[in-house]
Amino acid sequence: MLQKIGGWAKHQPPMDLPFFILVITLVAFGLVMLFSASYAVAMYRRNTPYAYIRPQLLFAVVGLIAMYLASRVDYHIYHKLALPMLGISMVLLVVVLFMPEYNGCKRWIVLPGLGTLQPSEIAKFALILTFSHIISLNHQKMQGFLVGVMPFAVILGVLAVLMLLEPHLSGTMLLFGIGGVLMFVGGTGLRWFALAGGAGLGAIAAAIIFLPDLVPYATDRLASWLDPFSDPLGDGHQTIQSLYAIGSGGATGLGLGNSRQKYLYVPEPQNDFIFSIVCEELGFVGACLVIVLFMLLLWRGMSLALQAPDKFGALLVVGFVVQVVMQAVLNIAVVTNTIPNTGISLPFFSSGGTSLMMLLGEMGIVLSVSRQCTQQKY
Repeated sequence: MLQKIGGWAKHQPPMDLPFFILVITLVAFGLVMLFSASYAVAMYRRNTPYAYIRPQLLFAVVGLIAMYLASRVDYHIYHKLALPMLGISMVLLVVVLFMPEYNGCKRWIVLPGLGTLQPSEIAKFALILTFSHIISLNHQKMQGFLVGVMPFAVILGVLAVLMLLEPHLSGTMLLFGIGGVLMFVGGTGLRWFALAGGAGLGAIAAAIIFLPDLVPYATDRLASWLDPFSDPLGDGHQTIQSLYAIGSGGATGLGLGNSRQKYLYVPEPQNDFIFSIVCEELGFVGACLVIVLFMLLLWRGMSLALQAPDKFGALLVVGFVVQVVMQAVLNIAVVTNTIPNTGISLPFFSSGGTSLMMLLGEMGIVLSVSRQCTQQKY
């Protein structure tokens, strides 16, 4: 048995080394910044500075193992897993609606003794698998409405409604962004995207009518974005403290571990607003380094997609890499008050076991595709 395993591993083509190094760098950088950003609030809430970094380290180890194993599996197996995963994600999105609220939202399923599970992370994974599966099987018919639009609109519509009920606006935006990119790359006719814009406006109107609880939630977020100082102790507090942290960092920062805003000024510094702590401690230089790493991940991912041996592999790479970069862009935009606060985490940096493990598993699938690329260009 060991000989068979050894022989199988020996004949595996090499993974893409630049992409692998970028992922490892982001994980290591993220863990360092998470510990720096979280130890004060961890001490305050849990009486130990390791409350957030300890589980994150465990999730990182498990995720890296999952990434390696996923890189060794032929990615074509996900053709069979796409629809079952979509069904599982929809069930979990229904189950989470019956969970207790946290900060006015229901986004986590409580697993006694194990922690929490965030179904929206699984939904993103399932969406990419399903869209890639359908498009790769029907790529010559994507110009038509019945094949190129209808199945994707139905899937996105169901997932969007379930996530809006949480409510999870940022997750919904991300789903539509990923889905739109995959449809565009897959060959959906451009005229359908124009119609989708009109349908989107109709969906917003329908949400206002049929989801009245969503209206004050979105209105409050919009008002605090336009003028956070109008409510400095309420909805604008998080944004104001984030901007203070960013401004305090200057060009080179206060030094790793020397943030002042993480001492209970910036709410949830270990999560959605960790980038503000990066800016405060590492300055403009550190912020640029984070952005450059994500841009390099996008560049290398798109290079691998162009070299992928088939449509399915290319779409998987595009979907997973675009998900990471799009989520990073949204998070940084929120932290800098470029867009309203939507409650979205920074990939590889923010605390969250489900997110980190899913991300690393997805990066493993990208590496699996890279093993079958016809040419490796470094």
